[in-house]
Amino acid sequence: MIEAVRLTKRYGAKTAVDDLSFQVRPGVVTGFLGPNGSGKSTTMRMILGLDQPTSGHVTIGGHPFRELPNAPRQVGALLDARAVHGGRTARNHLLALAQLAGIPARRVDEVLGVVGLQDVARKRSNGFSLGMGQRLGIAAALLGDPEVLLFDEPVNGLDPEGILWVRNLMKALAAEGRTVFVSSHLMSEMALTAEHLIVIGRGRLLADMSVREFIAANSAGFARVRTPHAEPEQREKLTTVLTEAGGFVLSEPDGALRVTGLPLPRISDLAHDADVRLWELSPHQASLEEAYMRLTQPAVDYRSTDDRLAELGPVPEQPVVMPDVPTEGWYAPPPPARTPDKSRTHDSSTEDAR
Repeated sequence: MIEAVRLTKRYGAKTAVDDLSFQVRPGVVTGFLGPNGSGKSTTMRMILGLDQPTSGHVTIGGHPFRELPNAPRQVGALLDARAVHGGRTARNHLLALAQLAGIPARRVDEVLGVVGLQDVARKRSNGFSLGMGQRLGIAAALLGDPEVLLFDEPVNGLDPEGILWVRNLMKALAAEGRTVFVSSHLMSEMALTAEHLIVIGRGRLLADMSVREFIAANSAGFARVRTPHAEPEQREKLTTVLTEAGGFVLSEPDGALRVTGLPLPRISDLAHDADVRLWELSPHQASLEEAYMRLTQPAVDYRSTDDRLAELGPVPEQPVVMPDVPTEGWYAPPPPARTPDKSRTHDSSTEDAR
C-alpha cells in the first residue's frame, strides 16, 4: 500500500503539492487524475524518493522508498519511457537493471515476452517507436515482479491493440493483489481500467473515491431531446417552455437539446401541452470525462476562449429522475392530434412515452 500524509512540495515561491493525503490500496487499479501542472508527476517522484517533500511524508508498505531493501524487487515504476540509453539493445538495457537488483537474467527474457518485444530484443532502443519505448518501460517496471507498481501515462504512443493490452495487464496485476497506481489524461481509458480515483488540482486533493461514486458526485444525468429538423420554431418553443418550467437547456452541435433539472415524464408533458412533436427523448448518464471536467474546472490554468463547459450549469443537489429504460436511447412518439377543446385525452402510445 502507498500512503501519503500531508505531503507538501515547494519550489521557491511555487507550491507544487499542497498538504496532500491519500492511500493507494492493493487489489484494485487506482487512477491518478488532474490537469497539467496539478502536481501528479511531483507526487509520483516523491513516492519513489526522487524528490524530497518539503513537509509531510509518503511510505510504501509502511517505509519510505529509500529505506526499502532491494527496492526494485518491491516497487516497479514507469515515469519516463525515454529514460533509456539509446545505444543499448532492449535486452541489454533490462539486463543492466536486473544485474543491479540481483534479478536472474532469465527474468529479462520473461518480461520481454510479456510486453511483446521478444522479436526486437537485440535491437537498439534509439530505433524504437514511441509505443515500443512504452513497452520497454513497462518491462522494466515488471522486472523485479514487484508488489507495488506506478505508471505515468502508460498507453502514450500505443495503438488500440497495445492500449487494450495495457488495460488488461493493469487489471490482471491488481487481481493478483498488487498495488497499481496509474496516472493518465485519457478519461475514456481510465473509465475502463480504474476502479478507484484520486483526483488533484493545483496540488490539493479534490476527490478520493470509486469511479462510480465520482461520476455520481460530480455530474448530473440529463435528458437528450430532439424536435423535427425542418421545424426550428418547435425547438425554440420547447426551449422556452422547458426553461420557464425550471429546466436548464443547452444546445448541442447536432441540433439536439440537453436538458437538466426536469424528469423525462415532465419534459414529455410540457412538450405535449405546447403541441411540440418530439423525435427523441432519451436519458443520459454523464461520462467520467464530463464529471472530471466539472470538478477540475477551477484548477485548469490554460483554457480556450471557445469553452462550452461553462454552459453546462451547476450540478443539481438532487439528480434528474430517469426512468428505468436502456440508456442508449429512448424514443418518444409524437403527441396525438389535439381536439378543439385541447382536452388531455391520451392514447396508449403517449402513456408509454411517459
